[in-house]
Amino acid sequence: MAIARYVASSTLSRIRALALLSISQSQLYTLLSVTRQQQQNPNLPPNFSLIRHISTSTSLSIRHNTRAEVKTELESNDNFNLNPNLRTKTRTPMEKQFETWVDKLKPKFTPDDVNEALKSQSDPDLALDIFRWSALQRNYKHNHITYLTMIQIVASGKQFKHTETLIDEVLAGACAVNLPLYNYMIQYCCSRKPLFNRAFDVYKKLLNSKECKPSLETFTMLLNTILRRFSKLNVSYVYLHAVRSLLKQMKISGVIPDTVALNYIIKAYSMCLDMDEAIKVYQEMGLYGCEPNEYTYSYLAKGLCEKGRVSEGVDYYKEMREKKGLVPTSSTYMILICSLSMERRYEEATEIMFDMLKNSMVPDLLTYKTLLEGICREGKEDEAFELLEEVRKKQGSMGDRTYKNILNGLHFVSQE
Repeated sequence: MAIARYVASSTLSRIRALALLSISQSQLYTLLSVTRQQQQNPNLPPNFSLIRHISTSTSLSIRHNTRAEVKTELESNDNFNLNPNLRTKTRTPMEKQFETWVDKLKPKFTPDDVNEALKSQSDPDLALDIFRWSALQRNYKHNHITYLTMIQIVASGKQFKHTETLIDEVLAGACAVNLPLYNYMIQYCCSRKPLFNRAFDVYKKLLNSKECKPSLETFTMLLNTILRRFSKLNVSYVYLHAVRSLLKQMKISGVIPDTVALNYIIKAYSMCLDMDEAIKVYQEMGLYGCEPNEYTYSYLAKGLCEKGRVSEGVDYYKEMREKKGLVPTSSTYMILICSLSMERRYEEATEIMFDMLKNSMVPDLLTYKTLLEGICREGKEDEAFELLEEVRKKQGSMGDRTYKNILNGLHFVSQE
């Protein structure tokens, strides 16, 4: 008797769970009638086959929080009110909206139909429900278009776990290899630091595919994300191998690089102080129909100065300013000023400093002190103080705190 009551109670819980899954009314009422008979006659064996049949015939995919509700209902043995009005109240607006979209999908719907339904959703959870439900339907399979749309939706909604799951499904072969889809997955993985290695997993799958090959956008994204990993010199050498490999693969694939991609490569070599290779890439830019820009020259000038080849760095600075009319970055200006000051080439350093101020860029405290205190140590104290006052007169070139700090330093150096 006790076992029979437990089974009846458990059956009610199953019915309530199936109500959350929105099975048809006829199926639900059939179960209710069987359950009433079970309660009136506890000796009657439960009809588990009927329950299994209706449960398995329901292929609705629901959100995770709804699944949690279902699990709770299946595990609970609380009394269930059989009033249909009360059952209706348990259905959320999200579930009603889901049913509306499912009804709109005509029989034998195509991936294009599902794609339009996904794009119409403002809620990522609802879109994912439709995506999962449609995947369970007979004679239907998602393609690269629906996967791309779904990944974009959950990624924009910052649903990181769902996004990674969908990417894993694509890599496992859920749909055909497609360049826009794989480029978007690489872009997403590159934007998130923990997924750095996953970006290269996607790239390798694309590289080995017969349907399509990596594009210039693919290589540019990967080069950019590798460069963000460059920090200390010994760490940079590790990632420089990956840059070389990408450059080699780019040439093998017949992908013609643009100025941005070549600048990334020049920057990588310059940060590792491999200036011969950086200059070699610069010299090859004309072969690809690319024009060097201010970043190209800035990377070369900075790298050469840090390498100790200051005169060559100054030559690239002059070429940039005189022939191309380009303006270096502020960090390039400051490295040039400091490097020339360290070599006691104060006139050239002063000229570059005023060129920097002319282009609305201000040196930092270290750059000012390196130049002015260097002049002072050469026994030209008056020249150093005059230069300090001249710089101070230029609007926005030096704050009061910086001025006092430099002035005190010059007084200290002149008394040595």
